[in-house]
Formats: sequence, structure tokens, C-alpha cells
Amino acid sequence: MKLALAQLNPVIGDLEGNSEKIFAMCKEIKDEDVALVITPELSLIGYPPKDLLFNPRLFEEQKHVLNQLSRRLSNLTRNFSVLIGIAEPTPDIEIPNLYNSVVILEKDSWRIVARKQLLPTYDVFDEKRYFRAAENSSILNLNYQEKIWKIGITICEDIWVEQNLQNKKILGKDPISFLEKENLDLLLNLSASPFIESKSLLRQRIAAKAAIRLSCPVIYVNQVGGNDELIFDGSSFTLNKKGNLQQELPSFKESVGLCDISSLEQQLSRSSEYPTSEEILFRALVLGVKDYARKCNFNSAVIGLSGGIDSALVVTIAVAALGISKVHAILMPSPWSSTGSVKDATELANRLGIHHQKIPISEVMNSFNDVLSNSTWGMPTDITAENLQSRIRGTILMALANQKKHLLLSTGNKSELAVGYCTLYGDMNGGLSVIGDLYKTSVFDLCDWIDSESSSSCRNDFCLPKKGEIIGSAIRNKPPSAELRPEQLDSDSLPDYFILDEILKGLIEQHLPTEALIEKGFEKKIVHKVANLLKNAEFKRYQAPPLLKISNQAFGSGWKKPIASR
Repeated sequence: MKLALAQLNPVIGDLEGNSEKIFAMCKEIKDEDVALVITPELSLIGYPPKDLLFNPRLFEEQKHVLNQLSRRLSNLTRNFSVLIGIAEPTPDIEIPNLYNSVVILEKDSWRIVARKQLLPTYDVFDEKRYFRAAENSSILNLNYQEKIWKIGITICEDIWVEQNLQNKKILGKDPISFLEKENLDLLLNLSASPFIESKSLLRQRIAAKAAIRLSCPVIYVNQVGGNDELIFDGSSFTLNKKGNLQQELPSFKESVGLCDISSLEQQLSRSSEYPTSEEILFRALVLGVKDYARKCNFNSAVIGLSGGIDSALVVTIAVAALGISKVHAILMPSPWSSTGSVKDATELANRLGIHHQKIPISEVMNSFNDVLSNSTWGMPTDITAENLQSRIRGTILMALANQKKHLLLSTGNKSELAVGYCTLYGDMNGGLSVIGDLYKTSVFDLCDWIDSESSSSCRNDFCLPKKGEIIGSAIRNKPPSAELRPEQLDSDSLPDYFILDEILKGLIEQHLPTEALIEKGFEKKIVHKVANLLKNAEFKRYQAPPLLKISNQAFGSGWKKPIASR
């Protein structure tokens, strides 16, 4: 029996468009002797739909779209059936009043065949706000070529039950345990599992455990594409009954893969040139920017280019995502901007081949000083004067973004956002924070990789300069500085980033108390300073643009700290 893995990139809420995407992929494989097409979790509405699910009209439209799609597919071919993820209304009025479900489309009709049991509420997930849990695991008896195939269907979290592998499990039943006595021919998992570095390998280990427990092949189909802060990598795969990888679809790319159940016995040998962590991270961020712009109807982007490493990385990602002609860089030197930084920014823009313009801000600074010197408080000094420069730049960038309908990309990194080393209504301005989940040390590592020969595959795929440096050694090697006062360095205000980032990882990713970090050998005074900065910057993060999540703990919907607290 041959199956198709439809790794789709939906637009959330676009039922018609997503239906058309499913139909187009089915049309592509209609002559391939496929028995069953498998799409991701909630593939008809897109994941995560969030409070769109509170709109009752959505479900009337969903029913209409399913009826229409089932007729079109029946006219196209009666050779195969299609599994599609939907939000299913319950028959009563108790809340939550939906199931996270799967329907099968076959022979000009559709019906519910599975409902999700384990509903995540950790990190970015909030499924119990919308869905109720199913009571039992689901089995589809598929009649194909005079044989009844017994197929177990799970939805995303339903296979995440191996505590020894994942260190945690949602309280509730073990859907795999229920299926162990069913003598299945196949287990399917329809997923919308967001990208986190190294997560794809963990998914395969989790699924392999299910294959061994059930003694049957496993097919895992994951959503791909960027939806707001979340990036979905796809990376769908098939395993044989021994848990060996047999097939793997491309990461970060919409695609369809064909799988013959009878041939799932050989283990796939991995290429010795498996992508580096930097390449995977770069491709994830490129997809995140590309889809955010496309799905929010932005055709171009504008970036403040300072000559520093953060804006250099963001502009490179933007060019890879949107293309050379769609990225516009603005240089805004002040009296404190070094000649080297202006030169470095200009040379970077020239290497990338993008449009760039210099707009000095000295006269605007003088105008603000004149106005404020006549106020009760007098001319701004110290940190107020520094923040004012940042806000002047932010205002200019927002004006250009409004005027030309560009997407303004914020260039701040996670280290700065964590400790508040950023300015509200200044450098925090923007429609999307590209590297807001990337620590400063990781920014340096990623830029080193971009300028190395290891990035050649990405350079080719994204039409970046084929040879030579892109970021440039001058940018990569200069000491970090906001250049808001004479001879300023980040290290004047913050610990060295290699120390700061390790402390921040302990506080943010591992939720360690300060005492535990001190016991690890970090200086007590520095640990308490960083912890206080992290807490005091909470109000800024509430007002920051959405950021692309690539870590276990990002400053986004999965970070829910109070502002006023002790």
C-alpha cells in the first residue's frame, strides 16, 4: 500500500486557500497509485488558530469547504482517501466546545476518524483553552485491495509519552499504551510541531519508541512554514517497525513524499554532509521572515544598518528571505558614530547589492535639544540623550516603513532584550524581531559561519554572494557598541557576553535560582545584577514586536512573567 505525506504550509484561517493547497497536492499525485494522503494537524485551518476558533461562522465555512473539497477530490480520482486536520464542534454547549480532530475524505463524503487526547498547555501551547480531550485512541480500518488495513491515528502530542526521552509528559492517558494490544498495521501521527534546534532528532526517537512498542511502521507528517512567532520545519519522516528511519522529507520546504508500506524494512543511511546547526538555524530564520512578510502582505523590508553585527545578520537573513530588490537599508549616523561603522555598513550593503541610503541625524538631535532645553527639565543628558538618539532613528525608520509599506525588521538580540539594553520606541521599533531569540554569542557564531565555506549551500539556495565574506571580518571582530556616546562599549554596562549569555541561559532556559548559578562559579554580584536587569526589563518585552522563536524558551507567547512582582 502506497501513501503520500503532504507536508503543507497553510495560512491560518484561510480555509479556501488551504483547501486549494490540499487539492493541488492531490492532483499532483493522482496517477501514483496512492491509497491514502496524510496532511498535518489542523491542516484545513492552520496551526495555531488561537482565538479564531471562537468565531462560530468558521465552522459553517469549514463544513462548506469540506463538502466542496470532497466533491472535487471524488471527481479527480476515487483511488485514494485523504486525512485532513480540522476543529470539530462538540454536540453540546459545555466549554471547551471543540475537538482537535481528523477527518477522512473518501468517495464524495467525509467523516471524523480521530480526536486528539493529549492537549499541551506548556510553552506556546494553550490547547485546553479551545479543545477538550478525546477519551480513547483512534483506529481507522482502511479497505484497500481486498485487505483491511488497521491504522492507528495520533495527533501530535499523542505520541509524546516517553518520559525517559523527553523528561516530561502531559498528565493523562498514554495513547500508545492503548494501541499496543490492537495489532496495528501502521501508526500515523499528524503534527504541527514548531521548530526548536535539535527537536527533529528527538521527534524521530519518540516515534521510534512507538514503532517498537507497537511493532508496526510509523508515518509522521508535520506542518511546515512560519506562522507569526512560530516556525514549523516539516521534517516529516517514515520509520519501519524496528524504529529505523526509512524516509525523510526536506526541512523548511513544502513538499510531498510517497511511501510504500511494503518497502519499510531498510534503514536510511544519513548523509555525511548532514546540515550543521548553524545552517539549520539560518534556514529557519529565513523561512520565518519570508512567511511572516508573505502572510502579512508585506512585499519588502527596511532595516536600520549600523555597521554592527546584529543589523548585519538581520539584513543578510532578509536578503535571503525576500531577495535583493526587496530589502532597503538606512544608515543613520550621529556625531558619535565611528567612521569605521559607517564604512562597514556601506560595504556590507554593497556586497549584498541592496539599496541603501544615509540619513544623518545630527540636525534632528539638535532640534530636540533646542526644544527640550526650553522645558522645565532642560537639555537631555546621559541615558536620556542616548535613548533619544535611538528614538530618532526608530521614528525615521517607522516613517519610511509607513510611507513605502515596508516591513520594519527589528535588529535586537536576545541578550539585549533580556537585560533591557534596548530602547522602547527606538531600536525596539518594528513589525518583526528577527534575532530576538538569539543570544549575542550565537549571533557571532552564526555570522562566522555565514562568512565561512560551510555556508555555500545556503548561499546558492538564497542567491547570496557565492564567494568571499558577506558579513565581513571588520564587523565580526569589532567590540560591540551602541555608539550613543564617545568611545562607548557594551562592556561598559554589561558583563562580557560569553559570561552574560551563560547566566541568562540559566535564568531563562533552565529557570535556575540565582543561588544555583553562584554555586556554578559565577560571581555573586554579577548574577544578582543580571537577574535584576532581567526582571526590570519585563515591561519593555511586553511592548516588543513579535520575535521568531528558535529556542526552548523565547520571549514570546510562551514567556508569561508578571511586570509588577517581587
